[in-house]
Amino acid sequence: MDVAAWLRDLGLGQYEQSFRENDVDAEVLADLTAEDLIGLGVTSIGHRRKLLAAIAALRTGSVPVTTPRMTAPAAVPGTALPFSEAERRQVTVMFADLVGSTAMVSRVDPEEMRKVIRAYQNTVSGEISRYVGHVAKFMGDGVLAYFGWPKAHEDDAERAARAGLAVTQSVAGLTSPDGQPLAARVGIATGLVVVGDLVGSGEAQERDVIGETPNLAARLQALARPGQVVIAESTWRLLGRLFEVEDLGQRALDGFDEPLRIFLLGPSVAEDRFEALHGTGLVPLVGREQELALLLDRWARVRDGEGCHSACNIDPLSRGIGVQN
Repeated sequence: MDVAAWLRDLGLGQYEQSFRENDVDAEVLADLTAEDLIGLGVTSIGHRRKLLAAIAALRTGSVPVTTPRMTAPAAVPGTALPFSEAERRQVTVMFADLVGSTAMVSRVDPEEMRKVIRAYQNTVSGEISRYVGHVAKFMGDGVLAYFGWPKAHEDDAERAARAGLAVTQSVAGLTSPDGQPLAARVGIATGLVVVGDLVGSGEAQERDVIGETPNLAARLQALARPGQVVIAESTWRLLGRLFEVEDLGQRALDGFDEPLRIFLLGPSVAEDRFEALHGTGLVPLVGREQELALLLDRWARVRDGEGCHSACNIDPLSRGIGVQN
């Protein structure tokens, strides 16, 4: 198999020299992973995804290894070929970070630090799973999670908020090898993203997520103090009055043209979830003047000791109201 021709047929001939310099032949090609491709200089996620798909085809035998050219199947008139498994979703993204981990590395043995990170990751992922979130990626002491993908719920923002508070509380119960308490900080944002195909294999697998929401969650996490959960306005609007929140005002964030309003999340205070989400106080009656006058008249009679039952000859149902004696 001519690897260079194979690359050109994929439209990725710019990587020929790198493959040649690293002795990637037909035998090695089928075993390449996402990490190998990064080492070969394939920094584009789109190019890596295309190469991994073609390599997977080689492994399964759907395309013979000796085939010199790979051509796309012809499209049937009136139909579209599936481009990818990517889908557009509203997702609440949570980004959690272990505070002070860099300084801890300098004073803790690597083996002990590994145990700390593992305990921290298990704690965070456990709280996320408890609220049916999806742990997307571990990045050292950082944890990226989605609520709303792959399975969506109507209360994903609430689940993320509760998970974020649980993470800070649970991590606070952990200690470093020298007895110092650990602390996490969390950023949460909600918005539209495009969740893409699975890239890589084994531990190198990742989901391509396009949108500003993950970046915003990471920026909010950086603003949080140890033990705090900072949320975006988009998330705050979905929480109603379920939690105590403190308006931190507008902040200028890297990568965002306009200052964004952010909030500090506090504990849940609502006794009635429905009222917390939907209660906006009493609203005036519209177009019910006759019924309101009737109610006021009957109430005045009751206060004067002139209450009555069926003898009043009132049919409340016909008037669209109910009167209880």
